[in-house]
Amino acid sequence: MYYSVVNSPVGDLLLAGRNGCMRQLSFLVGRKLEDHIGELWIKNDNLFSKIASQLEEYFGGKRHEFDCPIEFEASSSGFYTSVWNELRQIPYGSTRSYREVAERIGRPKAYRAVGQANHQNPIAIVIPCHRVIGSNGTLTGFGGGLDTKKYLLELEESNCP
Repeated sequence: MYYSVVNSPVGDLLLAGRNGCMRQLSFLVGRKLEDHIGELWIKNDNLFSKIASQLEEYFGGKRHEFDCPIEFEASSSGFYTSVWNELRQIPYGSTRSYREVAERIGRPKAYRAVGQANHQNPIAIVIPCHRVIGSNGTLTGFGGGLDTKKYLLELEESNCP
């Protein structure tokens, strides 16, 4: 596995992947890099230059979609994969409730499981789990912290076409 760390307005982000595909984008705020990378991981900033540029454009309000191949762990459940694929369908600047996501994947009573899938999202921002909110419109848990979730939603809202 290869990795790179990029700076962003919400703190350092860990990018990781192999075979030309993103497998991880994680927030490092308040966390040690060593806790996120494996012994055999190799630092390679060049492999991630395209996604790093796209993230810079995103944070600059100029990019609304990401164009990078992604790959999920083979151990990822079909349910999680269906949730993550549905999250990628939420338009920039929009939100969905956990219940709406559950309904869209044909599992209307699985909204709590949708929350768990969000929590396990391996590729933050690119798979926009920050766009999922509570049914009453409140911001709910987020791996990067609620301040980061609020920042990302406000960034998108202010740069919506």
